[in-house]
Amino acid sequence: MNLREIVRRHRALLIIGVGMGLVGAAATLAQPWMLGRLIEAVALDEPIAWTVTFIALFFVADAALNAGHAYAIGRAGENIVFDARRVLGGRLLRSQFPAFSRLEHGDVFARTVSDTSIACLVIAQALAQVVTSVFMVAGGIVLMALLDWKLLLATVGCLGLASGGALLLARQVRIAALKNRENIGAFGSGLQRVLGAITTVKASRAEERETEELARLADRVRHSGIRVTGFSSLLTPAMNVGTQLSLAVVISWGMARVATGSLSPADLTSFVMYLFYVVSPLVMLFMSIGQIQQGRAAIQRVTELGAIPQEEEIPQGEEGKAGEPRERAAASESAPAVRFEGVGFSYQEDVPVLRDVSFSLPRRGLTAIVGPSGAGKTTTFQLIERFHRPDSGTIHVAGHDTATLKLAELRSLVGYVEQDAPLLRGTIRQNLTYANPGAGAEEIARALRLASLEDFVAALPDGLDTVLGERGAGLSGGQRQRLAIARTLLQRPEVILLDEVTAHLDSDTEAALRDTMAEAAGECAVLAIAHRLSTVVQADRIIVMEEGRVRTIGTHRELIASDEVYRRLATQQFAAEDALT
Repeated sequence: MNLREIVRRHRALLIIGVGMGLVGAAATLAQPWMLGRLIEAVALDEPIAWTVTFIALFFVADAALNAGHAYAIGRAGENIVFDARRVLGGRLLRSQFPAFSRLEHGDVFARTVSDTSIACLVIAQALAQVVTSVFMVAGGIVLMALLDWKLLLATVGCLGLASGGALLLARQVRIAALKNRENIGAFGSGLQRVLGAITTVKASRAEERETEELARLADRVRHSGIRVTGFSSLLTPAMNVGTQLSLAVVISWGMARVATGSLSPADLTSFVMYLFYVVSPLVMLFMSIGQIQQGRAAIQRVTELGAIPQEEEIPQGEEGKAGEPRERAAASESAPAVRFEGVGFSYQEDVPVLRDVSFSLPRRGLTAIVGPSGAGKTTTFQLIERFHRPDSGTIHVAGHDTATLKLAELRSLVGYVEQDAPLLRGTIRQNLTYANPGAGAEEIARALRLASLEDFVAALPDGLDTVLGERGAGLSGGQRQRLAIARTLLQRPEVILLDEVTAHLDSDTEAALRDTMAEAAGECAVLAIAHRLSTVVQADRIIVMEEGRVRTIGTHRELIASDEVYRRLATQQFAAEDALT
């Protein structure tokens, strides 16, 4: 993600805002000069009506321009924040699975919500303030030099010392702000960690321990925040010291010169007004520099997150935009539903998870994949979905090489039901149609019937519009599992991957689900990781995996007679798990 490119998209509004600010600053700078001329006219008993009128017009113009400047810059800042969050959200959702899994989600939330706001508003508002403040300061100094260069030298000497100290403070503000943003991210991660496992926390009576840990993380945020506040709070007093000193010098020396006649009262009045007009934007300049230093810390964190590797890079300027419906890849009826050819994969170098895996699935039918823990079953599923890329070999789905197929097309061909069946906050309808938002009433009714949810949903007061909590709160484990299966069936994929979907189901629901799997297997290929003998026996063919390899393939009857590992799984592991249900 390129923040500079995002800012460039809104440069027209920024230029308009800065332009209005500069014209307003020019109107402001004209006021002391005109007031000086008004004093001279009064002293010489000349007409002052036109002078007063012009001064009033300048006051009104100044107010209008400043209001327009604030609105334009504020609007540009909000637009930049929107674009940054839209693009960053899109990049996170399209990020490579291994890279995303390494992130702390609380820190991701802090960077996406808080840091983007700080970074982009500071870019727009603080930088615009710097431009107008520099113009005001430079213009004021020029006009003060025209009035009396000696007084100007005294003023610059006093303000210069204060400005040097303010610059040193601004650097410390940036360092402290970066640490504060990091601490906020750590607190967000800690909070998400315990809220995501709230039932475990309560059941373990760990509320007090976790409260203390959250308090410790919050205290780190407090300390670093106080440090930022401390350095920031010194910026204005540092400039005030220079202002007060220069004002004392200008008034005392200027009055002495007025008394000797070397300086007119009108010029001294104008000079003092310019001093105030210069000091205020000078203070704002250093405050803006301090804000920019804080913004740099946020920009650094947003930029780092925006650099997360992508599954598929999309054209510049299109990031984060809602995707248009894409044409589904045509499936080859003659090709296997899934074919692995010599596939190898490792999460860590020299620690292979899959070794030379080869198999193929027919276009129809139920295939079970079994094996001891760590055999590589779930990894096989994730490679089919291209959450990871194989280190060697090729994978084909419906006749297409997954390495070259567009992700949207690949994932339209494959339906994936995970073991924990994650659902999203929202209604049952929204969760059900998540992979197929345009599904009609008949399709929805069919999916509910196949997943044995028809009667359950009909009994709910709000039916399909019943609102679920986080991760499907309000449903039992089995109901969440069946809703996830119904969501996949509604997708009408060529291949359905079921990752231990019977793990949370009672015997009656499991029997209904077996019927569902059998009916789905009549329309497409179903590949199921199975730990229950009832599911395995029903399969048309069984793939036995061990230590990352395909050990053998066959039916239940064939494997019981011929394979020792499968026989052990069937008589010990499968039987034991079925005995517990």
